[in-house]
Amino acid sequence: MSTPNSPSKTDPMAPADPADTVPRSPSAPQMPAFAPGMPGATFAAGAGGGVAAAPPPALSPSEQAALSARFRALLDTGVHGLCFSPYLEGQAPGSQIDETQIRERLQVIRRHTGWVRTFSCTDGHEHTPRVAHELGLKTLVGAWLGTDADINEREIQGVIEVARAGHADIVAVGNEVLLREDLSEDELLACLQRVKDALPGVRVGYVDAYYLFEKHPRVTAACDVLLTNCYPFWEGCPREQAVPYMQSMLQRTRAVAQGKPVIISETGWPDRGTAFHGAVPSVQGAMQYFVDTYQWAQAEGVDIFWFAAFDEAWKVGAEGDVGAFWGLWDKDGKPKFS
Repeated sequence: MSTPNSPSKTDPMAPADPADTVPRSPSAPQMPAFAPGMPGATFAAGAGGGVAAAPPPALSPSEQAALSARFRALLDTGVHGLCFSPYLEGQAPGSQIDETQIRERLQVIRRHTGWVRTFSCTDGHEHTPRVAHELGLKTLVGAWLGTDADINEREIQGVIEVARAGHADIVAVGNEVLLREDLSEDELLACLQRVKDALPGVRVGYVDAYYLFEKHPRVTAACDVLLTNCYPFWEGCPREQAVPYMQSMLQRTRAVAQGKPVIISETGWPDRGTAFHGAVPSVQGAMQYFVDTYQWAQAEGVDIFWFAAFDEAWKVGAEGDVGAFWGLWDKDGKPKFS
């Protein structure tokens, strides 16, 4: 999609299914890997191309208590990173964001993460990295690139200014630009090189779905660090298979990384909304995916940014009802899984 902070969608593997009417972002794959008829699909398709997938069986009270304890322990200890957007109810990309709002939202999450990832350096978002540093957080700072050349110029100038001020630990030039086909490979490479030339000594990378680093080796070569978005949900993967599938996405990125570091820049699971093929939103599923993901990541030393810190109501229009429910905290900043 063409607005900041949308989750990654994944590898197109077949022509679109005309029967598929599941709401999803315009950047979703034409046929997810776990859609009916694809290898690995183990569920029965319904009228919506897989929405007949059943929710997970309810846990017993003792099982739910154990899951909640593991979830809380991980979040209280702190995860590597969270994808951060400060939008409040009624705000969306294009809204002007003030520093007070940014600081209040960062205060909510500061005990629970070492890093925050931002998506834009315009409309007030350029203040987030400085405030995050003041609160003791490290920053993966994004410049949002799209089809508007004037906005792209403002974003590039903004991220260079933020980094030169010392507030960017890693810079991400663009998010899913190739996936959306907003820029050509050459155009993206020119942006990457311009930022790298302006910021010697700062690690500069690019964010996209894992498989696009396979398809664009020149982009891979231009990055200091590969920032890969891995969403089993958007490939219709049942929750029970989601972590191994996400691990395979990481391995595919590492295989083409030429020895460069690879960071999972987004992964997550929604707790409400319409199922997408075999992937079913649920509170239990979101909590279990979080626990399984970070227990593995911490054991293996994998850096992961969870998508997302907060629910964002504006996403309903782009991604269907599921788009608003990816956060660990709700749209009002209240914890969802206590």
